[in-house]
Amino acid sequence: MMENFTYNSLTLQLEGLKVSQDSVYPVFLFICFSYLFIIVSNVGIAVIVYLDKNLHQPMYLLFWNLSVNDILGSSITLPRLLVDILRPPSERLISYYECVVQAFTVHVFSTTARTVLMIMAFDRYVAICNPLRYSTIMTNNMVVKLTVSAWGVAFVLVGILLGLTIRLNRCRTLIRSPFCDNAGLFKLSCDSVFINNVYGLTFTAVLYTASIGSMVLTYTKITVVCLTSKNKSLNSKALKTCSTHLVVYLISLFSGMCVITLHRFPVYENSRKLVTILYFIIPSSLNPVIYGMQSKEIRRFLFSLVYSKRVSSS
Repeated sequence: MMENFTYNSLTLQLEGLKVSQDSVYPVFLFICFSYLFIIVSNVGIAVIVYLDKNLHQPMYLLFWNLSVNDILGSSITLPRLLVDILRPPSERLISYYECVVQAFTVHVFSTTARTVLMIMAFDRYVAICNPLRYSTIMTNNMVVKLTVSAWGVAFVLVGILLGLTIRLNRCRTLIRSPFCDNAGLFKLSCDSVFINNVYGLTFTAVLYTASIGSMVLTYTKITVVCLTSKNKSLNSKALKTCSTHLVVYLISLFSGMCVITLHRFPVYENSRKLVTILYFIIPSSLNPVIYGMQSKEIRRFLFSLVYSKRVSSS
């Protein structure tokens, strides 16, 4: 162990996953195949949305952001984790600056997942509650503004979060997590982390309150419109698009809440590590499947692609 030997060391050690010798390769293969599936499915969705002009609609352009975010989040954590699983714990070293970049990206991924799903809920609200004004409200300019705000809020809030941690002196070098995050970094310090804890808890509380609040408000209004409307096609469309969005949101919310809750109970450290890894795997794997299967346009594009290949090969 390198712990407590150096002061403000630029080389840190990741504790990583504690995996028994018999489980190393099964765990490695599970994470490896999960990562490959995440990349192939999300890159596929992103490319389809980019290529098919029929999908250049606000709902799909906003979903494109979710796919890009899933690619970013899994790529900054899972490849490094795969390498560390095959290394002995004493060789799981990472530079301090690389650790800060990884922590920043991890928190941007988590925050952007919330903000993008919030603006997707707004899009569904406008489409169902104000269908006649939809095209005038959800213009290309508005979609760009919403996208920039979703990523911008994440970058600013996470920038402050990591900025408060970077200012601290470090007297330890062991990160007790599978990968770098803000909590793991500020726990290296022997300085007072009171401000970090206050800001971190406030940041989390505001983000989740705004996220859950906007969902409850949006879906309450959508439900009222559907119950009072006698338009069956409107209700059917609302049910399809909203159920998809709600399932994706609930998966993301539940995964995030599990990680936050387990952080408060050090006794469940191994469970927290597992849940943290699944937080980067499960939502990122399910998002493209749920949206891809629900969307007629995406299915039509895939069928036409497969059919054209068969025709050309025959």
